[in-house]
Amino acid sequence: MDFLSCEEDESQTPADLSGWKVLVVDDDKFIHQVTKLVLSNLVIEGRHIDILAAYSGQEAREVIAQHDDIALAFVDVVMETDDAGLELVRWIRTELKNHITRLILRTGQAGSAPEEKVIREYDINDYKEKTELTASKLTTAVYAGIRSYRDIVTIKNSLDGFERLVQASTRILKTHSLMDFGTASLQQLFNLLEMECSSLYVAHITEDIYHDSERTVLGATGDYVGFGYSYESVEIPAEYKALIDEAFEEGCSKFTDEVFVGYYATTDNTTSVLLVKFDQPLDKFQLNLLEIYATNVALIFENVTFRDDIESTQAELIYILGDAIEARSKETGAHVKRVAFICFELAQLFGCDEKFSTILSRAAPLHDIGKIGIPESILHKPGKLEGEEWEIMKTHAALGGDLLKSSRKAIAKAGEKLARYHHENWDGTGYPEGLAGEDIPLEARIMAVADVFDALGSKRSYKSPWTEEKIIDYFKEERGKKFQPELVDLLLENFEAFTLIRQLNPD
Repeated sequence: MDFLSCEEDESQTPADLSGWKVLVVDDDKFIHQVTKLVLSNLVIEGRHIDILAAYSGQEAREVIAQHDDIALAFVDVVMETDDAGLELVRWIRTELKNHITRLILRTGQAGSAPEEKVIREYDINDYKEKTELTASKLTTAVYAGIRSYRDIVTIKNSLDGFERLVQASTRILKTHSLMDFGTASLQQLFNLLEMECSSLYVAHITEDIYHDSERTVLGATGDYVGFGYSYESVEIPAEYKALIDEAFEEGCSKFTDEVFVGYYATTDNTTSVLLVKFDQPLDKFQLNLLEIYATNVALIFENVTFRDDIESTQAELIYILGDAIEARSKETGAHVKRVAFICFELAQLFGCDEKFSTILSRAAPLHDIGKIGIPESILHKPGKLEGEEWEIMKTHAALGGDLLKSSRKAIAKAGEKLARYHHENWDGTGYPEGLAGEDIPLEARIMAVADVFDALGSKRSYKSPWTEEKIIDYFKEERGKKFQPELVDLLLENFEAFTLIRQLNPD
């Protein structure tokens, strides 16, 4: 793909494009008149010449401040001062840091500004004496200046585009879930193409080793927002949906005057389609950027999908392990899922970031893993444990921590804290180490509230579920004793929301 193509093709250049802006800075009105007369009918690459006039260096500054797309400027040297033109050049290049506009210095008093000295000391593109600028040479200078400006702008736009491309891809790489990825990829596409009115739609199809297949909407913007993740439910024109279907079936991209449908196959099991509906035609460079971006998105999508599958499988296995532990204790398996959800919400309310909250919720099912080392005769005893039996039961906390302490993975590390410390009390009366206050890891403080809240509201072999009033009274009583006061306050302030978690995940 030719990203930096500067070839002239007037047949492809819209005739209604705005003109090339040429600034004439001179205190001689006759110079303005002659320049305008010579350039009035000049058309370069389908664009006419728009002449801007300034009669002093100060006036030129005001004009330049209003127009940041001046292609070429003819600057007289001697105006309100003997070096007004030179000072204007210095201001444009040094203070304004404009190195794109082409500057041609022209003077009627060559002795006041020797050509060799001026060319050496000032960042100008040409030096002309007014007497040598015939109509033909003036036209030649304008052609050369504007073509040079065009090439520089093309290169700058290319570099800016690639910078946006890198930034967009980098931001997408920071997403942590499949659905976040879909939304982020579309948001960054807007920034990349610098288009605000386009509607975009992303779909993908996956096939696993059991030949199950599914099309899912990863993200949508514009006209296609609000239809959920089901491909079939998205309301898009039939001809667009047909293009998507053709792209999947034929394994190639589709393109019309209105939409771009990119097809990307990253593995035998993963293919994706990116549909972009634009309100105005894209130029060649934008299309090139779109192609490269979409390819990057497809590759990142594959990695995110793989990571998402691993994390989902990991979470599911942890839930299964937690269920097995609870089942061995003759407690309901749904408890571990509810506790995970409660931990996440409570952590968020407490001000923890998304990463901490997510790791905590994924590690939550491991909080009672130490019970696998407790004899069933103790686990299944219907009455209250006392004496030696209670001391044996209490060892499950340290045992669970020891089982997980050798792992360096974040979830296992969090699990180790939960297993070992979730029976510690805020006032220091808990076990196994009698920690108090903030010496107890935050993960365990949150788990203590979540675990007890769900246990009290659930039916167990040895008790009926408590009423909401009784649960509230219990937490008020244990505030500052068993539980951190701030966490109790958050639980009670959001009691209905936490109760809803239990209702949505029944035993």
